[in-house]
Amino acid sequence: MSPDDPLNPLQTLLGYRFRDPDLLALALTHPSYAFEAGRSRRDNQRLEFLGDAVLQMVLTDHLYRNYDKLAEGEMTKLRAALVNRAALVAQARRFNLGDYLRIGRGEERNGGRERDSNLADAFEAVIGAIYLDGGFETARTWLTPLVIDACTAEASKGKEANPKGLLQELLQGRQLGSPTYEVLAATGPDHQREYRVAVLSAAQIIGEGSGPNKKAAEIAAALQALEKLGGKSP
Repeated sequence: MSPDDPLNPLQTLLGYRFRDPDLLALALTHPSYAFEAGRSRRDNQRLEFLGDAVLQMVLTDHLYRNYDKLAEGEMTKLRAALVNRAALVAQARRFNLGDYLRIGRGEERNGGRERDSNLADAFEAVIGAIYLDGGFETARTWLTPLVIDACTAEASKGKEANPKGLLQELLQGRQLGSPTYEVLAATGPDHQREYRVAVLSAAQIIGEGSGPNKKAAEIAAALQALEKLGGKSP
């Protein structure tokens, strides 16, 4: 790919440099573009099919290895939530894939760059392209941070918030071990104490919080750490 190729910025966003840049171009080729360019021109649908299988495998493996308390049905439900259209579209928007889609003139006029189905297909096609370009382990390495963040966020929905548990899960999923908490200060009279606590990972402070007792302060620190690490929406 030449230095001035328009897909270079996308490769930077993806954090992956293709050995065969034509695979990335194909992953972004909507059927409408291929049809207008000639019936022999390929589109991204076969890559989308492949990428879907790769994503399912990486996600299934991650859930099995890291969520040992979940039963089969719970893992199936969580996996389904992470590969539905809304989840795929969110990932596509994360990398601005709509800006790079190659679509036909009619599809362009009808807002095809923002169409959910086009974005979801493109994201899975990019996964397929990375798999073909670098192999399964390369695709797994690229997907794992996305999968960890998505799993943590999804697992926190619909249940009582447990910031400390979610933070531990997030850090362990990133191979960073368990967090530790340290009281930085305890001020005020006995009947109105205020604690300030830091949460640390690898001896580095990743969040701080205050509260009327150590437990409340630890929860506040964990919430701040989750927000910084992208594991929980503010």
